[in-house]
Amino acid sequence: MYGCQQNLITTSSELKAILEFICSESHKLTNCGIYYARQLYFKTRKILGKFDLEKEYKTNKHFQVLYSQAAQQILRSVAESFKSFQELNKKYKKGELKDKSKLPKYRKKGGLALITYPKQALKLVDNQIRIPLGKTVKRWFSIDSFSLLMPSNFKFEDIKELRILPRNQCFYVEFVYELETQDKSLNQDNVLGLDPGINNWITAVSNVGTSFIIDGKHLKSVNRWYNKQVSTIKEGKSQGFWSNRLAKITERRNRQMRDAVNKAARIVINHCLDNNIGVIVFGWNDEVKKGVNLGKKNHQSFVSIPTAKLKNRIAQLCELYKIKFIQQDESYTSKSSFLDGDFIPTYGEKPNEWKSSGKRVKRGLFRTSNNQYINADCNGAANVIRKLQQVSTILNFDLSRVSRAVLTQPQKLKFWSAKKTRSNVDL
Repeated sequence: MYGCQQNLITTSSELKAILEFICSESHKLTNCGIYYARQLYFKTRKILGKFDLEKEYKTNKHFQVLYSQAAQQILRSVAESFKSFQELNKKYKKGELKDKSKLPKYRKKGGLALITYPKQALKLVDNQIRIPLGKTVKRWFSIDSFSLLMPSNFKFEDIKELRILPRNQCFYVEFVYELETQDKSLNQDNVLGLDPGINNWITAVSNVGTSFIIDGKHLKSVNRWYNKQVSTIKEGKSQGFWSNRLAKITERRNRQMRDAVNKAARIVINHCLDNNIGVIVFGWNDEVKKGVNLGKKNHQSFVSIPTAKLKNRIAQLCELYKIKFIQQDESYTSKSSFLDGDFIPTYGEKPNEWKSSGKRVKRGLFRTSNNQYINADCNGAANVIRKLQQVSTILNFDLSRVSRAVLTQPQKLKFWSAKKTRSNVDL
């Protein structure tokens, strides 16, 4: 298994000039590769092979100015993107995909692109990673390499590749390194159901008698501030307007989102490790969310909050700790009553006579048929597990410990705060 760590590069004027140069050449070489691949497809309907671009562009000035292995990796990435287009197109023709795939497009003029260096191109000198620039740059500028600080949380020997990533006038270094999986031998009979939302970003209920909510109001606040700033700056400007200030606040917002994703995912995984939970079921439905209409304000918050990235991050950590991760359709889980044992239909397949035994009487509050009041999001999270059992003949979790108390008083966690105190969630 491989991990990826991203660090912001603190640049001097000289280092910044070097990074801008190599990322600019990477951008131009990428467009060269895309041009050749597109023309080949238009004229012959053929997709180029993995090494075809390298043979074609060995004498290209953008290829020669970069370190050879880095240039090869750029062209191979272009070839892989066209190969992916071909595979997706095959699935579309077979009816396995709803939307038709499109050919990779050119990058915008004047941009900067990712550049990748394999491990064998790197050297460790005095705790600095030496990155070569190639013979052409040495001949032109009398510079043969540049150096970046080696992180202290993993070994140089474990690095598989290093990436320079330009984004919003900043440069990041990404280390792809080998990561040993940690088999904790967690109990596969214990399960944690996750229900994503907005104010309550993630609601979790387990069959070991625990429940918690990761608060999402801070993310809404971050997005609200960002959207107001963007609206003010772009007022009266053309549609494609961009500025240094926009880049700065966008990068700040993106960093906050990445931090939130990592912290929230760690909370979920730590809960599983602490409570011997070996299975996570994440409620998700792509097709329903594409057409959902939550109103102007809620829709903006829903789209801006990176719940899909959180789902993927949790799945990555599950692979690391040998926790089984299952993505489950969540349609009708919030409408059905868990305590009443309602049958939970699938989106588009609801029987005409189907009716829930309970009712969501207001935001955050669900009433069962016996007039018992429970947290609506906890009801949804518990139903995510129960719906999985409806469609699976293999998985059969004991849900007897998911009581009214578990569904009524979940622990509220604020990942942006150092304090994690027990409190009753407002129903």
